[in-house]
This record gives sequence, structure tokens and C-alpha cells, in this order.
Amino acid sequence: MIAGGDVGFGVPKTPIVSLRPRTDDDLDVLFEVAADLDTWEEREPQAPRPLTRDSFDTRLVRRAAADGPEAAVSLVVDADGAAVGSVTLFDLDLLARHAEAGIALARNARGRGIGTAAMIQLVEFGFVRHNLRRIHLQAISSNAAAIRAYEKAGFVVEGRQRQHAWVRGGYEDIVRMGILRSEHVSPA
Repeated sequence: MIAGGDVGFGVPKTPIVSLRPRTDDDLDVLFEVAADLDTWEEREPQAPRPLTRDSFDTRLVRRAAADGPEAAVSLVVDADGAAVGSVTLFDLDLLARHAEAGIALARNARGRGIGTAAMIQLVEFGFVRHNLRRIHLQAISSNAAAIRAYEKAGFVVEGRQRQHAWVRGGYEDIVRMGILRSEHVSPA
């Protein structure tokens, strides 16, 4: 857990951020995040489309049924005791010891340091609990806030795929980022 607190009079309190398993109480928030068409292209490889609650619930059941060592690891991002999104390690390769990371946050959780804290914890979880050697991710180039948060979590830019993504009516570069266990500094 990464704890925050008051940093001074008039300065907003840094939320206490933790990662935890999903509960039924989290489903409304997680559906809201998954159905957000404004950020769809940043989270999904398919073209944006309305997401119904039934199809969301079916997707959760299907993902939960995927079992085994290579199954994705998805955790709820909790800020001050409330679910605000999720983080995931997916496409786990147990031979080469790497995985891709993803994060999706509710609108009210963005720009407050919550994503950075969650990614730091996910990286720690991947290296310590899953014995990964490397974690990588991708971001669209116009999402400067996400790229900054990933850099604060220790990720470095490894490359760029030019005009690789169709986002809100135009082509955008994809920024590839990664972190190696040897580069990781464990939080105090």
C-alpha cells in the first residue's frame, strides 16, 4: 500500500492507494470505466462501441474462467477505501518471464497520483509475486499524463510505432515502454 496524507494547508490530500481483489460492490464502478467511450481507444484494440452491462458481466465471467499460470492478473485500484479502476498483468510469458501491464481509472481518479501509485504497486507485485523479469506497456502518444505516470513508476520509453493506432478520427503513434527487474527500486 502507498499511503498519502495532508501535505499542507490548502493542498489536497494525497489518497491512500492500494490494490485488492474485485468484489461485487466494485462492479458498477468497473462497468463505468469499461464503458467510457472517450478513453476506449486507449484501453481496447477494437473499434469503440457501446458496452452493455450484460456483455460486461459476461466478459468478467469468461476472464474469471481463464485459469492457469498464464491467466491475466486483474486487481481493483482502491483509493481511500473506494474502487476507482483496475490494473492488470496480461499476456504473461512464463518462459521469458514477462507480462504486459494495463490500467483503467474512473474520471474522478485521474490526475491525482492514483495511477502512478497503482502502477508502482503492480510492478512490485509482478516482480516479487510473479517472479517476472520484465513488464511492458503501451500508450498512445497524445496521452502525456499516462506516459508521465508510467515514467514515475520506473518505465522507460523503448520505442514508438508510428501511426499505429486509430484514435478519435486520426492516426496516433503508440509509445512502447518497459521496466526490467534490475531497474526496479522497491518502494520503502
